[in-house]
Amino acid sequence: MEGFNHSRVSEFMLLGLTDSPELQIFLFVMFSIFYLMTMLGNCLILLTVISTPLLHSPMYFLLSNLSLIDMCLSSSATPKMIMDFFAQQKTISFEGCISQIFFLHLFTGTEIVLLISMSFDRYTAICKPLHYSTIISQRVCVGLVVTSWTVGFLHTISQLAFILYLPFCGPNVVDSFFCDFPLVIQLACIDIYVLGIFMISTSGVIALISFLLLLTSYVIVLVIINSHSSKGSSKALSTCTAHFIVLFMFFGPCISIYMWPFTNFLVVKVLSVFCTIFTPFLNPLIYTFRSQEVKTAMKKKLSNQYFSVGKSIPLYPVR
Repeated sequence: MEGFNHSRVSEFMLLGLTDSPELQIFLFVMFSIFYLMTMLGNCLILLTVISTPLLHSPMYFLLSNLSLIDMCLSSSATPKMIMDFFAQQKTISFEGCISQIFFLHLFTGTEIVLLISMSFDRYTAICKPLHYSTIISQRVCVGLVVTSWTVGFLHTISQLAFILYLPFCGPNVVDSFFCDFPLVIQLACIDIYVLGIFMISTSGVIALISFLLLLTSYVIVLVIINSHSSKGSSKALSTCTAHFIVLFMFFGPCISIYMWPFTNFLVVKVLSVFCTIFTPFLNPLIYTFRSQEVKTAMKKKLSNQYFSVGKSIPLYPVR
């Protein structure tokens, strides 16, 4: 073990997204704006849901947790990337690299399970409205969120349990703007290609199965609504289309990166940007800000007004 600790590199070199100074300035401005808007948008959602009693329903409880996870996911790699645009040496310590991998997989795994929980809530509200309050109780909602974080934690621990005992004795260049499991294990001083492919592909298979489950739930909901009313199907189609876009942007890169690892690094960089920057930015716009109840609550909070006590909102508004 002493020899193993001796051989471990102390830091990794990140190559970033580009070497062009002009492009780096452009990306710095663009990603800074996206990150700032992501944090402000998700913070606004959290504060609105917490401070508005009429939004204390299962759907908004899950959405507020999604906002919290998106803030954490975006913060796991984006600030470091933004600062590195003007750094001569884009380095990260070994501990910092491992921390990035830990938090990236923690928040990604948690968000995947939470999205499945949200689809279950949506399915129950539309397909079993009379039993909704019984099935989706406050206790169930808390259980779904706790399960999401537990699964995310177990997933990331399984990744770290593999990578922490690999010997890193020389190569330390990571061809990306942050550390991720498929990129770092390639720098190990032993041949772990077959085992590495298996470990990485496992994450890809989990993402693929989760995506298919979500896709199936949306299709079922859409079919049921379509059979009831043409007006409702039109609204549901608009909502589901927007949700489909987010799901493809989130799961598409995850499936591609982890089911087909060790491919073109430029493609991996672009796909990683979608996971860590664009999806956390789009989630509030697609899932929450299109809700009339949320927009009304925000307007009234900004104008120092409050909802009347007798006013109520549906458990599952069609957005």
